[in-house]
Amino acid sequence: MLSHPGVGTRPVSSHPYPQRIVVARALGVLGLIAYNWWVLVLFQPGWTTSIDGFFSDMSADGQPHAWMMQRADIVAGGLLIAALLLRGPVGSDGTRRREWKWLVAFASLGAIGGRFPYACAAGLDATCRRLERSLDLPWHHYVHMAAGVGEFATITLAIWLAYRRTRGTDSFEASVFRFLIYLLVVAYPLLAVAYLGDVWGALIEPVFFMAFTSMLVAELFEPAGSRSAASRSRSRAASG
Repeated sequence: MLSHPGVGTRPVSSHPYPQRIVVARALGVLGLIAYNWWVLVLFQPGWTTSIDGFFSDMSADGQPHAWMMQRADIVAGGLLIAALLLRGPVGSDGTRRREWKWLVAFASLGAIGGRFPYACAAGLDATCRRLERSLDLPWHHYVHMAAGVGEFATITLAIWLAYRRTRGTDSFEASVFRFLIYLLVVAYPLLAVAYLGDVWGALIEPVFFMAFTSMLVAELFEPAGSRSAASRSRSRAASG
């Protein structure tokens, strides 16, 4: 019977450039702090006016402090791209992680969304919603929408691929990816209700912020194995 490489083991990082891993993780943490600017909003009286709007509506042109949220998104995207590139695609078993490129795409789309903000806050303004649905808003509004959809699609795919990659192992990352799959099965229908019904946006959106943050933390802090170790593991698996 074939044994599963990596089950019950956590290899000591054998990455040829350990300092680069440290820098990648530091940049990633800074990027995730910027990505989660919504936490700051919770402690600012008067910044949120309704639980039915999305936090992302606060970065729309014309909203108070919108420039701050827009720049936070750009900074977060740039830092996360740098962190992921420095960390590289190699997983703890020394093989390439298929989800890595989708996480880079997620970070890139986040920066694009910050650069091209909403023209108005559709989640808070009925007139804006009407103009949005009749395609009468400036083009950068729809670029932001497309970038947002792309963010959700790419990181959801990344979570699924990471779950498939680590399924059957008992690593910490495998537990995180498994939990996120279960969470998203519940959260996506609630997001659809919030978006289509214009209700509870400020309650549902943070679930996704935290889920996506957990995914990136698990990926950035997963030990980086060596390709030679992966080859030895495959050889042992074949001989077993």
